[in-house]
This record gives sequence, C-alpha cells and structure tokens, in this order.
Amino acid sequence: MKRLSGWDAVLLYSETPTVHMHTLKLAVIEIGDLEGRKFGIDEFRDVIAARLHKLDPFRYQLVDIPLKMHHPMWRENCEVDIEYHVRPYRVDSPGGRRQLDDAVGRIASTPLDRSKPLWEMYFIEGLANGRIAVLGKIHHALADGVASANLLARGMDLQDGPASEDATYTTDPAPSTGELVRSAFADHMRHIGRLPGVMRYTAQGIGRVRKSSKKFSSELTRPFTPPPSFMNHRVDAQRRFATATLALADVKQTAKHLGVTINDMVLAISAGALRKLSLKYDGHADHPLLASVPVSFDFSRDRVSGNYFTGVMMVVPIELEDPLQRVQATHDAAVDAKETHHLMGPELVSRWSAYFPPAAAEKLFGWLADKDGQNKVLNLPISNVPGPREYGRVGGALVTEIYSVGPLTTGSGLNITVWSYVDQLNISVLSDGATLADPHELTDAMIEAFVEIRRAAGLSEELTVIAKAMAQ
Repeated sequence: MKRLSGWDAVLLYSETPTVHMHTLKLAVIEIGDLEGRKFGIDEFRDVIAARLHKLDPFRYQLVDIPLKMHHPMWRENCEVDIEYHVRPYRVDSPGGRRQLDDAVGRIASTPLDRSKPLWEMYFIEGLANGRIAVLGKIHHALADGVASANLLARGMDLQDGPASEDATYTTDPAPSTGELVRSAFADHMRHIGRLPGVMRYTAQGIGRVRKSSKKFSSELTRPFTPPPSFMNHRVDAQRRFATATLALADVKQTAKHLGVTINDMVLAISAGALRKLSLKYDGHADHPLLASVPVSFDFSRDRVSGNYFTGVMMVVPIELEDPLQRVQATHDAAVDAKETHHLMGPELVSRWSAYFPPAAAEKLFGWLADKDGQNKVLNLPISNVPGPREYGRVGGALVTEIYSVGPLTTGSGLNITVWSYVDQLNISVLSDGATLADPHELTDAMIEAFVEIRRAAGLSEELTVIAKAMAQ
C-alpha cells in the first residue's frame, strides 16, 4: 500500500460527473511488417498481460479511507481483469483521421470505474491502410505527462531482445479498516512534522518575490482575471477530439530563426488559432487569455506514476494581429511566468496540497467556476510534452504516431496538448460538446497559424510531409 500524494489526490477530488479526469494516449500502429503473423485483440491482450509486471500503475487499485479522514491509498498489486481493461473497438468507414478522432471522443466521454484499476485500453481496428490504433485512457491521479511518457516507453519494445525480467507479480491483500485508520493517523503525524519546512519554503518564495526588481505583468499577479470566452462555461459530459501533425524539424527551424523556444512556438501557434476562433465565436479578441501550462519538477526516466508538476499561468496574446508580435509577446510572457514560478518555488502548490482535507478539497472545485460556469482562474490548459525520441513497437508492430491530451477542467471546455514523437509534433485538442461542434476547427486553425508565422518570418510556407503520418 502507498498513499496518494496531495497533488495526486487533488486530481481525484476535482472530478465531477461531467469533468472526467482521465488523460488519453493514442498510438497509431503499422502492422504490415509482421510477416503474416496475426495481431488482433487476443494477441494484444497477451502483450499487455506479459508486461503488467513493468506497468506498475496498471496494477494499482484505489482504496478510500474511512470518513475521508485522509487522502486515499493505492493497493499496489491487485488482480487485473485483462478482458475488462483491454477492449476491442472499430472505427467508422473509411477509417481516416477524422473517424479515429471521433471514436476517441466517444470513448473519452465516459468516466473510469473507481472500483477497478483506473485505466482502460482500446484496441481499435478498421483504420485505412490496414493500420490499427491503441488508445490508453488513464486517470490523471495515476501519472502526469513525464510519468506517462515513461510508462508508454515501458509498454513498447524500444530495445530489441527478450525481456530478462520475470513477467509475474504477487497480488497484495486488501487492507483492513483498522490498518487504513492507523496508517492515516501516522501519516498525519508525519505531515505535521514537515509543516515547519513547508512554511519555511513558502516564506523563502515570498521573500524572493519581494526582493525581485522585476515588474511582472498585471495578468500574472493575483487575483487572476481570465476574460470571458466562448470556451468558458459549465462543461458537459460529451467529449470531442481532434488531431493534427507538424514536422518537428519545421517547428525547430522556425523557433531558431525567431530566437524563441519550441514551447514559445506551441503557445504562439495556439494564440493565433484561438484568436481566429475568438473572433468567430465571441466577435472580438480584445484581451489576452490566461493559460495554465504544466511544468514538471521531476524528470526522472524511471518514474512511471505520480504527479510532480505545477501549473504555470501564462498570457496567451490573442489580442495581437501581427503573427510575429504574437510570437515575441508569447516569448516575453513565458519568461515572466517562469521567473515568477521559480521565485515562488516550483513545489509550492504541490507541498501545500498534502494538507488539503479531502471533503473540503472536493467542495473547492465548485468554487472555481462562477455563477455562469466560467473558470475564475484560467481560460484553458495548454501542454507541451516531449515524448519518445525513437520509434517503438508493440508486439513487433511499428508505432508510427503518438498523440496525447489531458482532461478538461471545471469551467473550461478546451484542452490543447502537444506531444512530440521522433520527428513529429503531434497536436491534440479535446473539447466538450458545447464548445466546438468540430474541434478540427481548432487543429486546422493551429496549422494555419503556424504557416502564417513562417510566411511573416520569410520562411517557406510549404510544410514538410511526415511520410508515416495517418492519412486524413
């Protein structure tokens, strides 16, 4: 048994019947090079069953504490019903990108069952060109972006040769009520002992901010005041999903030419696309948006579970018409936000989250939305996560593309997540049913925004075609 960290538990407490806190990982797989060997749902289930000993979070089962007197615990080694967790699915004809994206949206629209390990995996058939896809639906309480990338690498054959480990594990017995209560009490005592250190860490951060000579933008000072937007309202239970792919080389070339980072480029591309949609749906784009950008503070390649990140608030300058001004403003805003983040201390929220009482924390997320359902803190989350740098295989079949997206949050009907994989920068957009009738409108706008930036920078508007990318 091990206890969820405060940050892991917060990602449980923030879940509601319409705000599902699972993340999605989508892999497109080429099975044409298997030399006649069959690779269907049964074979895929065998692959996952043989790797459960390496996929630790897939064996975790949530255990609540009596009377909610502390954060829940993970029973670390439970029995896993492979037929329940690994499911077959077939996309509509003709099996292109849009049909796959539609299927992912339907699958994402239902929450995970908390009485079972908090993951599902879908073996998706019917894709064009004889391809298949695998969709992992994993609760955010299990893993953040870095841990998910490491978990994904463990699930793929990134190195040739047979596994040397024993592919078995021993299940743990379910804990008794007395054990849970005693463990909760002991853990509370440990946290009380750590409280002076947490307060000292907080005071040091406040002191650094006070001593800093830098003047931060008004959007990054509390209280945050995100402007009203078409994306901010009471989120419904429906999910819609869309993807697009850029060549990583094109993005790197553009970033280098403009003297900014790839993260800056992702935010600037998002700003251009959100400006277009704001003009269409709100009738104006007069004020910058506020985005929460996850930043990890544990990049260990061995970590496959837990959440070690914080959300850095960044300005998204949709009010600027000129694309190069947007790029520069995004870069400047990111520098400001990161400096604020480091001055305050990257682990500030994570450390204090250990002291959030479960019942009170669950009610807190009702406060995050105002009477109209608008999120009081942010407009949307935007993530950029580095994925594997070499092609992986599942059961010997080549993984040609990987997409990832995080959950929606209270009062925010959009999530943009960018996940790099080998030579690709893969864009994923998740929306609820009320925000966009077709989220491909946003992914298309992001590609157009990137072309617009390259045109303004004097670079070629012809984008590199990724040969392995899925057909539209």
